[in-house]
Amino acid sequence: MKLNRTTRVALALAATCVASAVPATAFAATSAPAAAEAQQAAPAAVPPGYEIVTLPNANVPNFQRRTLYCPGSKRVLGGGGEAQGNGAILVGSFPTTDGRGWIALGRQIGYNDVGISVYAICVD
Repeated sequence: MKLNRTTRVALALAATCVASAVPATAFAATSAPAAAEAQQAAPAAVPPGYEIVTLPNANVPNFQRRTLYCPGSKRVLGGGGEAQGNGAILVGSFPTTDGRGWIALGRQIGYNDVGISVYAICVD
C-alpha cells in the first residue's frame, strides 16, 4: 500500500506518541482523513512497564558480541544494534536465548575493532 506524505507523517507522529505515552490527539494532523488513519493505526495502549534501554557505543573486537539485559524481571519485546565506524557492518542483532535481553555484533572493514551500540525494548 502506497502512503502519501501526510499519512506517513501522521503515522510517524502516532508512533512517537506511543513511545512517549503522549495521547495521539496532542499531535492532531491538519488533514482529517490522515488524522483518522493515524489514530486507527496506533495501538490502544503502551504495554505495561514499557522501557527502552540502551548500551552506549563502545569499541570491541570484530565479531565480539555485546549483550544488553532488561532491568529487573522485565522481558525483551524487541531491539536492535548499530555498528559505527568507517566500513562498519552490523553482522547480527537478536534476542538472548532466555528472552531477557538483546545481542548485537559487527565488524569494521580494515580495522580490528568496531563501535557497537545495543538497544532493547523491555516490558513487564
